[in-house]
Amino acid sequence: MNNKRTITYSVFLLIVLGILSCKKDEAPDLGQENILNLPNTPFDYSSLTLPSHFTTNVPGQPLPTSIQGTDNTPSDNNITDDGATLGRVLFYDKKLSANGTIACASCHKQDKGFSDDAILSIGFNGGLTGRHSMTLINARFYQRGRFFWDERASTLEEQVLMPFQDPVEMGMTLEQVVSTVQAQSYYPELFEKAFGSAEINSDKIARALAQFVRSIVSYSSKYDEGRSSAPSPGANFSNFTAEENLGKNIFFQTIPNGGGACFGCHTTEAFISANPGPQNNGLDLSSTDDLGAGAVFNNPIFTGRFKTTSLRNIELTAPYMHDGRFSTLEEVVEHYNSGIQNHPTLSPALIDGDGNPIRLNFTDEEKNALVAFLKTLTDNSLETEEKWSSPFE
Repeated sequence: MNNKRTITYSVFLLIVLGILSCKKDEAPDLGQENILNLPNTPFDYSSLTLPSHFTTNVPGQPLPTSIQGTDNTPSDNNITDDGATLGRVLFYDKKLSANGTIACASCHKQDKGFSDDAILSIGFNGGLTGRHSMTLINARFYQRGRFFWDERASTLEEQVLMPFQDPVEMGMTLEQVVSTVQAQSYYPELFEKAFGSAEINSDKIARALAQFVRSIVSYSSKYDEGRSSAPSPGANFSNFTAEENLGKNIFFQTIPNGGGACFGCHTTEAFISANPGPQNNGLDLSSTDDLGAGAVFNNPIFTGRFKTTSLRNIELTAPYMHDGRFSTLEEVVEHYNSGIQNHPTLSPALIDGDGNPIRLNFTDEEKNALVAFLKTLTDNSLETEEKWSSPFE
């Protein structure tokens, strides 16, 4: 009897030791399952059918309404369904940070207009990013083709690799990113489908991520519904309320005609600048802590200037500006109405005939109308569309 107990205990001990040994050899839990949920047939990323108002200029308009000529997609990296699918997986893969806690999507959240609802985003080790997370919507239609608030990346393909290597954001070296991707069992097949070879390198990672980001295009908002049956953006839209039409008119009209000339900087139906160069919108009298593009181009004329982003889904991308200083659209509108500062590099569009910052002097009704119009740019399909969501279960 005692001998049986000894044998039973010994077997039990061996089992426990075996379990502990197996657990010791297992990879640490990085907070994300390895299970991919991808469709057998990839989602359609490559065929973009835009409404006609996106691709046709309104005759007689001083600024372009069409996005023609603004697409920054390089000829050697056109979007493919398999390429963007790979980019989607890379975009959501938390293993590509130093401790497996941060992905690109951590700072560019689908339900926040591919931005972040925090003023500054949290990096892999709890540190804070230097600037507010910029929306990725309609990034492909920024004619200048440069990225980040200060435009330090000359292309999107260059930009997508930089957060991985940022010591605050994801804390990796490029070599570590490549080796981590190579170590995951689900990537070789995805690279094979996307590029015809299972070889994994940083160039392919960059190209796939850029394809996914460029696929995020908004064109299905209440504004688009009204615009599709209107001869021009300035005409009253039948599906708009009186307040929304008033706000739209203020947005598009010039300042001498009682408008805000907002369309001057948020141009085309993509509502992103079609004009070259970052702008200074008068947030401060001077630049001290953040020189913006001035620090990148080493030219004082760029001091305090930042990239102009798309207004598409702006209702979802609060807080606002490069430093997230405004928490509401009402605050943003009030800045342009009464708060523009006379910075040395202030955009000429924001300076009146006497050389002072413009003061729009809108009524409360007009300011509320402008906010109401901006909310018509919300495209709810972007925040729910599966092809832009996490593929990990």
